[in-house]
This record gives sequence, structure tokens and C-alpha cells, in this order.
Amino acid sequence: MDMLNAAGGAFVMLMDPFRIFMLFTGVFLGLIIGLLPGIGGLVGLALLLPFTFSMDAYAAFALLLGLGAVTSTADTIPAVLFGVPGTSGSQATVLDGLPMSKKGEAGRALAAAYTASLMGGVFGAFLMALALPMIRPVILFIGSPELLALAVFGISSVAVLSGSAPLRGLIAACFGILLAMIGSDPQTGTLRWTLDTLYLWEGLPLVPAVLGLFALPELCDLAIQRTSITKDLKFNPREGMLQGAKDAVRHWWLVLRCSWIGAGFGAVPGIGSSVIDWLAYGHAARTEKGADKTFGTGDVRGVIAPESANNAKEGGSLVPTIVFGVPGSAGMAILLGAFMIHGLVPGPDMITKNLQVSYAMVWSIALANIFGAGLCFAFSGYFAKLATLRYTLILPIIMSITYVGAFQASRNWGDLYVLLMFGLFGWTMKQLKWPRPPLILGMILGSIIERYLFISIQRYGVEWFMRPVVIFFFAISFIAILRPFLQDVRTQGGLRNMLRGYGRPTFKPSTLFYIFILGLMTLMLIDASSWNFSAKVVPMVVGSLGLFLGAISLFNHLTFRPELRPQAVPRPGRGGETGPRLHMDLQTDHSTLSVRETIRRASVFFAWLVGFMASMSVIGLIPTVPLFVTAFMRYENKEPWRIVAPMAILLTIFIYFVFDQALTIPWPPTYLGGWAPWLRDYIPSL
Repeated sequence: MDMLNAAGGAFVMLMDPFRIFMLFTGVFLGLIIGLLPGIGGLVGLALLLPFTFSMDAYAAFALLLGLGAVTSTADTIPAVLFGVPGTSGSQATVLDGLPMSKKGEAGRALAAAYTASLMGGVFGAFLMALALPMIRPVILFIGSPELLALAVFGISSVAVLSGSAPLRGLIAACFGILLAMIGSDPQTGTLRWTLDTLYLWEGLPLVPAVLGLFALPELCDLAIQRTSITKDLKFNPREGMLQGAKDAVRHWWLVLRCSWIGAGFGAVPGIGSSVIDWLAYGHAARTEKGADKTFGTGDVRGVIAPESANNAKEGGSLVPTIVFGVPGSAGMAILLGAFMIHGLVPGPDMITKNLQVSYAMVWSIALANIFGAGLCFAFSGYFAKLATLRYTLILPIIMSITYVGAFQASRNWGDLYVLLMFGLFGWTMKQLKWPRPPLILGMILGSIIERYLFISIQRYGVEWFMRPVVIFFFAISFIAILRPFLQDVRTQGGLRNMLRGYGRPTFKPSTLFYIFILGLMTLMLIDASSWNFSAKVVPMVVGSLGLFLGAISLFNHLTFRPELRPQAVPRPGRGGETGPRLHMDLQTDHSTLSVRETIRRASVFFAWLVGFMASMSVIGLIPTVPLFVTAFMRYENKEPWRIVAPMAILLTIFIYFVFDQALTIPWPPTYLGGWAPWLRDYIPSL
């Protein structure tokens, strides 16, 4: 009864017109921030925090949680329409959202995502409401060994995220873990693979790496095809939205399961949205009927799964923040500042005498998801039409915003170099069918695995390995990694029949990428061999494993010839499916172009990016934007000046007021000093 009274009282307090207005304001700002690639809700929360000083606790948390709860709803829009993750939590949505847009089903994908986000967010808030009084013993039971086991379990999902190339996926994951260890070793202070640059001392920033791996390759393919994302919409806006909502409701059991994943892992500090969405996607790919064949090609379930988990995590991450004062995410760390401002102490008081305030936070998250989904539904028809625009109307805008978003990582020139290098690397991986999700998952979880491994050993010795939760997660991780091999043996008619498919080695152009990856890992291990033991033990183990798996994969690549194997009749899998599993990544179709022409057009695209950076280095980012937009639109497709001029001017004004004035971003230093001192001299108002 105390819980019900507190929940009812919190709802009444939140219904005050000013508090509802603050909640709606936070939702509106959160949706705008989610649309901008690379920005994320963390920036918005930091900006809004000072404005809460004069508010009461209910209004303050309504404003902040309204923004934080819906950022992961709006970030679906650039992910589905352009393949550009709005935040790190929408990476998995790209895999099926963009193919749906290419098939003319953008409205359906967006509506399914909004509905799943709404259901997941409300369900996450509901779970939080039930969990608040009883979660304390559960959270106290989770120690560093359990967190390590959860991270290993996350890495094991690369087996399913790698589709028909599990070995390549494991190699990419190992390489990602090595990249995650770049920087100053937290145990000994050893500088690892920093290339004698101060920029890498704090590690490799994730935001430009994510945008490079997932955004630039899709933009490059759009530039290669030189067409719109889709020629026409399969559904009109209203029909597409209705169909997408029906899809989410029809797959309610998937939404429920992935919401559990989002809320549960969201309550674990250190496991952020960039991990949770991959876990949900991997769960759906492993458990849904026929997913092996359809995921990555435009299956609506591949959109529903990560979106429901991503929104449910907000309720989960709020639990340890309230109960222990331990933020479940970076956004929740800023929220702790609001606790201090309003004299609230996280801990037992929040579930006793301040229980009503805690339930007001629950209501804020639930209502924010309802408001956010409603606003997105209202405009999704217009958003879907963006997929039919010519590439010259889309690319210059998205590329400019991507540069700005990438610069948010550490606000250093190095962010832009990382964006460009990972863009080229990601495009090459995509063309050669190397799965990219395992690489980014390794980068996210690598430092977590190393940190909790050392803590577990120092705190528990070898006994940590015998803890029940650790044994459970290690066991299912081992099964997950071994499963693709066993499945291949079964579908190819047994081990003996599979081994008959090996013949004489045949060199292929794609072998060069193997040589590059394995050579780079070898150089990293040689450099690591001279480090302190504590600093090198994990990199050496992971790197050696990666080289071992790489040698096996390279041998298969050079010698495996399926035509030599006697024809086998594979056994049907679950649901009656037969045949090989597909590449679990976005598909590339340049069949109408020769390889030479494809490479030429890709080179032109990356030359535009290099030219953008060269101009930035001289005159600054903001003056570069109108020059770049004008040059790209006129050169690529001779767009008329009546379209070029307004777009160049409006985009420049938008970036100036939002990023230069509102966010006060310190732009990269240029040869002329500042971002445009010569322009300020002629226009004093700037």
C-alpha cells in the first residue's frame, strides 16, 4: 500500500502544468539531440543541469529524464534513413533499418521502432517501479567477477553477429579488444600503442570510430550508386506507420524479452546502450524463426529488438543510481548532480521517506516515452520521404553533421583523423564481407574485461572463477562461440564431408586484407612484448588468440573449395530452414558497376572527405560547410543554384547557432587561428 500511495502521489505531483511543460520541453530537446549524429543525450543533460537550480525536484527530474529517455527514440531516424547511428545505442538498428528504407519501407521501419521504443520504455519504467524496494540485495550480490562474466557473455555474441563468418567475427572482436587497450594502462601507467601522441593517452574515442565504421561506409555506397536511398515508397506514410505499429504489437513477445534484456543490463553499471542493443539484436538473431536468413536484409524484427531494449535500459540504469548512488550510465552520473542540487541523497532514503520522488522519476520516464513516440509518429511520414531525395541533396548535409558529431568525442583534430581512417577501414570490411559489429563490440567491452579481470584476481584470487553466476555465463558464452562450428558441421553433412572441400591454396585479392589485419596484430604484439607484465598480459593473450584464429581463417580462405566436397543434403534447422547463414551485416550491391568503377567512385567520395578536412585546417569548420555543400552539389549533379544556395546558407546558420553559440564548441585550431577570425573582422556581430 505504501508503494501504491507513493506512486499515486507522485503522479498527482507530476500532473502540475509547469512540471508537465518541463517534461515535454525535455522530450522535445531530447528528440532534436537524438537526430544529430554523435551528439548524444549526455551533452543535453549537461546543458540543462544548471537550469534546474530554481526548480523543485519534480520539475527538475521531469526535464532531465524527459530528455534522457527519448534521445534513443529519435536516434532511430538517421540510423534507418541514412545508416548513420544517431547515438552509439542505434548501431544495431542500422543493420535492418537501412535495408528496409532501401526497399521503400522507411515509414514502416520508423513506426515499428517508435512503437517498440514506447513499449520497451514503459515496460522498463514498470520494472523499475517493481524493483525499487527489492533490488538492493541483487545489486549487492553483483561484484567484479559477475561483471567480467557479463562482458565475456557480450563478446560471445559475436558468433551470431558474424553470420556465416564466425572466425572473421572473432578475429574482428580480438582486434577490437586490442584497440580498446590503446592508451595509458590503468594498472601500471604504461603507455600502450599511443604512437607517441598525447591524443591517444586517454584511449581511442568511441564516437568517431562508430561513425567511421557504420556511417561513412553507407554514405560512400550511396555516393557510388549515385541515386536516392529508394526510388519510391512501398507504403504511403499512413499505411507504413500503421503496418510498423502492427509489426511491433504482433511481435510483442520479442519486445518483452528484449525489454527484459535492456532493463536488466541497464541496471548493471558499465554496461551501456552501445552493448545492450547488440545483445538484444544477437538474442533476436539467435531465437527468432528464420532470422539466420533474413536478419541484415530488412527484417522488421531486427529493428524492433534493439529499439525496445534501448529504451528499456533507462528505467534499469536509474535503479542503481537511486538505490546506491552508483550511476548506471554516463547520463545518470549527471543526474546525480541534480540529486545534490535538490538536497537528495541516493540510498535508503530514496526508497523510504523520498519514495514519492523516486516514483515521480518512474512516471517521468514512462510519460516521456509516450510523448516522444507520439511526436515521432506525427512526423515520421515526412521523415520517410527523405529516403526518396537525390543523393546530392542528402550527402553534403549528413557528411557535415557527421564531422561535427565526430568532433564531440574529445574535441581534438585526432577525432577527425579517426573518423576518416575508420571510415575507410569500415568500407573495406563491408565490401569484403568482414562483419563490423564484432569489432565495435570488442572496442566497447575490451577495457571492461581487462579492468574487471584484474579486480577479480586481486580481490578474490582464483576463487572468483567458481562463483555460480560466473560459471553460468562462462558456460553459455562457450556454447555460443562453439555453436557456429557445430552448425556448419551439421549443415555440410558431417566433419569428414566438410574436410573433403579443401584443396590447393588459391591467392585472391581479398587475401591482402587478411595479411593487413594479421600483420597489424603481429606488430602490436611485438611492441607489447617489452611492457610490464601486468600491462601486457591481457593484450598478449587476446592478440595471440586473434592470430591463432586468423591463421585458421586464412587457411580456410586460401584452401577451402566447396566444389570439391561431395554434395550433401543438410539437415533442416529449427523451423525447417536449411542452407547457409547469411552475412550478418549490411549487404552491398554494386553488381551494375565494375570493380574499377566502384573503387574510383569510392576514391572520389573519400577525396571529398579529405578536401573537407583540408579546408577546415585552413579556414575552420563553419566557413568550410557552405563551400563544401556548394562544391559537392554543383560538381556531382549540377544542382540548380536556387537549391544549392539556400541549403548551404541554412545548414551553416544551423551549425553556427546550435554548435558554436548554444553548445559553445571549441572548434579545431586552424592555420588562420580560430574558426574564422577574418570573418569576425568583417562581420562584428559574429
